Amino acid sequence: MQPAAQSYEERLTVPTGWWVITALVGVSGGLILLPFGVLPMLAGLVGAAALTATGVSAYGSARIRVVADSLVAGDARIPLTALGEVERLDAEGARAWRSYKADPRAFMLLRAYVPTAVRIEVVDPADPTPYVYLSTRDPEGLAEALAAARAAGAERSAG
Repeated sequence: MQPAAQSYEERLTVPTGWWVITALVGVSGGLILLPFGVLPMLAGLVGAAALTATGVSAYGSARIRVVADSLVAGDARIPLTALGEVERLDAEGARAWRSYKADPRAFMLLRAYVPTAVRIEVVDPADPTPYVYLSTRDPEGLAEALAAARAAGAERSAG
C-alpha cells in the first residue's frame, strides 16, 4: 500500500527585512576589519554575512506538514489520533496564547513574525502536553488539512 499524498505543507520563512539585516551585518564585519587591509575586510564581510545567513536560514526553515496520519511540526511528529479540537487564532488570539494564556507544558512552534496561528488540543491521556501551538500564515488551510486527513484516516480504518 502506498502512503497517502501530503495534504499540507508550509515553511515559516523569515521576512525579507531579515535578509537586509544579514547583508548589513556582513558590511559591519567588513568595516570592523577594514583597518587591517582589503583581504581581511573581504574575509570579515563574507564571514559575517555567511554566519548570519546560516542562522537566519536555519530559523526560517521550520516546516509544518500534514502527512498521512501525522502532523509534523518542526522536529515533532504527532499522530492525528492524539489531537483534538483545532482553534484558529487571529493576530490578537495568537498574541494572547503565546504570552499570558500560554501553558509552559504546551508544544509551541512559535515564530513571532507570523501573526496568526492554530491551537490544537492534545487528547492523548498519556501525554502531559495540553495543546500544540503552531504559528502559521494559513490557519484555515491547516485546519482544513487536519480535518481532511482525519476523515481519510477514519475512512481507511473503517474500510
